Amino acid sequence: MPKNALLFIAAIIMTSACQRDYTPKPRGYFRIDLPKKEYRKTPDKIPYQFEYPTYCYLMNNRKAEQEMYWIDLVYPQFKATVFLSYKVIDKNFETYFQDSYNFVYKHTIKADAIDEIAIIKPDKKVYGIVYDIKGDAASNLQFYLTDSTKNFVRGALYFDVLPNKDSLAPVLSFIKQDIDTLVETFEWN
Repeated sequence: MPKNALLFIAAIIMTSACQRDYTPKPRGYFRIDLPKKEYRKTPDKIPYQFEYPTYCYLMNNRKAEQEMYWIDLVYPQFKATVFLSYKVIDKNFETYFQDSYNFVYKHTIKADAIDEIAIIKPDKKVYGIVYDIKGDAASNLQFYLTDSTKNFVRGALYFDVLPNKDSLAPVLSFIKQDIDTLVETFEWN
């Protein structure tokens, strides 16, 4: 067989092999290594306490210098923060409750659903609601806790990234467990 015929056959085989339908890989996300769950208590200096993860740190909320006991629970590895604000109730419980409700339901534009989970712990005098906001909302989890007579704490989880429910899902699930622990161990000093 002449050399030209061999080259011609090789060229046909190569071009026919390259004409298959190309299927791109589906879009993927980076693997996230999640730390081991370990908790510690908040300092006694604030009028409430709870357990928070060792891979987080507490920071005074600099934007709220006029408000005592406003703290941020910062997750540096995940670029996330749970903002905690504290108010003393002085015949204004309804105002704080309505503000919390309004802050949550401002997310209905982007939210797919909002689940409300009631918190009722009469032995610790802790009552409230955890709002699980589904979808590409700016805040995926908010809550308030109160003793309904003197103290009111509101919390909101925010990520310092564009909301994308698919890419945030593993981290959001991980942080929700931490917030469940926060709510479960929460008590007034």
